[in-house]
Amino acid sequence: MEKDELKDVFSALQGHFDTEEPRAGHQERFLDKLNKANQVVTLNKPKRNWWKPLSIAASIAVLCLVAIGINNSGGTVEEQVAKISPEVGNTQVYFASLIEDQVKKLENESSPETQKIISDTMVQLKKLETNYSKLEKDLLNGGNDKLILSAMITNFQTRIDLLQDVINQIETIKNLKNYNDENFTI
Repeated sequence: MEKDELKDVFSALQGHFDTEEPRAGHQERFLDKLNKANQVVTLNKPKRNWWKPLSIAASIAVLCLVAIGINNSGGTVEEQVAKISPEVGNTQVYFASLIEDQVKKLENESSPETQKIISDTMVQLKKLETNYSKLEKDLLNGGNDKLILSAMITNFQTRIDLLQDVINQIETIKNLKNYNDENFTI
């Protein structure tokens, strides 16, 4: 029954509803009257928040810089040297394996009598490796290719010669020790 009564009310009021738009500035006038009555400001003007777009733009810029940095890095120094001269890459692998084998032999021959000479040799090898790294950087920076490549090969040969000399000295020390032990009688 209530639905019928509502229909009757709306039927009676038909044509009396206000359907026009309010004049411009209606909301501001209404809020001014409300503020005077309550002494509270409730006008919600949209804030211009410029931090959010700025932070998005900065994030995109950082990502672009990182991507450019990764693409321009070109890999390790060894890879860049191999690009300049593929023969150097092959030579480096060959000599590095020889040096590694010699170092393992040297470490296997370690004893109290040879410890000092082995530690000195390792220090010298580190110095030669540092010099080799400088030569690689010089090659990448556009130095005299033939001269630098020759110096790099000489560096490898020097390391191998050093290791072979030390291994020979260790063999001599072992032979002298065995010889002295054989001649020693109780």
